[in-house]
Amino acid sequence: MKKNNPYKPSTLSTCKPTETTAGVKPFAPLTKKNIPELRITSLDEDGYGTVRNEEGMTFKVSGALPGDVIFAGVDHVAGGTAFCHLKKLQQPSLLRSSNPPCRESADCFGCPLIAMKYSEQKNWKRGMILAEIAKYPALSGVVVHPLLSPDNLIHYRTTAKMTVAGKYSEPFIGIYRRASHDVYDLERCPIHHPLIDKVIDAVRKGIKKGKVQVYNPQSKMGLLRYLVVRVSTYEKRAMVVFVTSKRSFNEIHHLGRYLQDLVPEVEIVVQNVNATEGNVIMGQKDFFLTKKQYLTEQIGDITFRISSRSFFQVNNSGANLIYSKVRDWAALTGAETVLDLYCGIGGISLFLAGSAKDVIGVEVVEEAVADARMNARINSIKNCRFEAGDVAEILNEMAGDQLPVDVAVLNPPRKGCDQSVLERVAAIGPKSIIYVSCSPQSLIRDLDILNKLGYLCREIQPVDMFPQTVHVENVARLVRQ
Repeated sequence: MKKNNPYKPSTLSTCKPTETTAGVKPFAPLTKKNIPELRITSLDEDGYGTVRNEEGMTFKVSGALPGDVIFAGVDHVAGGTAFCHLKKLQQPSLLRSSNPPCRESADCFGCPLIAMKYSEQKNWKRGMILAEIAKYPALSGVVVHPLLSPDNLIHYRTTAKMTVAGKYSEPFIGIYRRASHDVYDLERCPIHHPLIDKVIDAVRKGIKKGKVQVYNPQSKMGLLRYLVVRVSTYEKRAMVVFVTSKRSFNEIHHLGRYLQDLVPEVEIVVQNVNATEGNVIMGQKDFFLTKKQYLTEQIGDITFRISSRSFFQVNNSGANLIYSKVRDWAALTGAETVLDLYCGIGGISLFLAGSAKDVIGVEVVEEAVADARMNARINSIKNCRFEAGDVAEILNEMAGDQLPVDVAVLNPPRKGCDQSVLERVAAIGPKSIIYVSCSPQSLIRDLDILNKLGYLCREIQPVDMFPQTVHVENVARLVRQ
């Protein structure tokens, strides 16, 4: 059920008739009263069903798929683009599932592909990668394998970070609708682990019962800002973090006790204080309301200790597919030194350690390096060492020491690698590079740069870490020419 955040209701901006391109007729101004009928022709990288009309106006419609004939409700207009939502489905596309897991996806828009048949989702994601490769002639020979799918296509997400809005008498717990400050109230989300929905329901009741003041970002008054839930599928237990604007032990203590009474699987309750403004969810101070302070998760044969602020993959089965593919393509014999850049809490490093001579993990976030070292200890892995620091600087130091590296693993953030990092990796001269990416655009750009630096990409393995969404992970194998 959708509930709008009352602090900032949706607004519609209109535009005057314009001449979009030479020779194209100007289009009439659009308002919320306009409900245009559209035949959707394509799907953009954000999951909007898209069509361009004869007057040169581009319509982007949430919840629409290529081949749909729809009536669209206009939300706002920016320049020559109208952002809309699906108002009425006149004729469904052949791509559309007859029984999708969620009927509210056009309103929420957290899972833009959930109305699409899964076989078509796989084709679309692979096609997105092929389209990026086509922009770079030097990569024309790269083999793109069919998409690998995780065990579960729904209920796979083990971590959720949600905004709390409204008033204690009617709290909203959910996500921001795209490009807005409206909170979509989540009651049952088909991609969440069921325990997450159970926690959300209990917290909503606890806020009402305890009259817990909800934070208002405009007045900067109130207490509870965000709700973070982590689930261990290995332990079948949960950690709940209440992010508050200030330290207020009494209210959060009672809310945590109430939650644990209703949901006994919640073993860890944390209050995190974030008094800063902006979109950063977690603050720097944690106060534990329970004796236990971490969850334990397992991927393959490796055990991970997860703290309240650890970065950890939200789909364990998908992470296992990626780590296993990296290990397969690394083709280690036990004599190699492996360099794992942007290693996080050490997932890939620990997966490779059993087949390598030495593994060196590098990560700029010191807390993640501390987690990686802890994970190595609890798995009794002694041939991994982890360094905290800027990747480019550490690569410079390694080049000066002339440390031989046989395999380099790159797993950067969505923006990809700086060219200086790619140049330094190539200068070290590993026999092969395994590149793990969550962005097809930055991955293909960096593969083209590495090609010029002497590393040829042989193949790419797409992995569907986030079914029902537009996101796709990729593992690429490169060899030194």
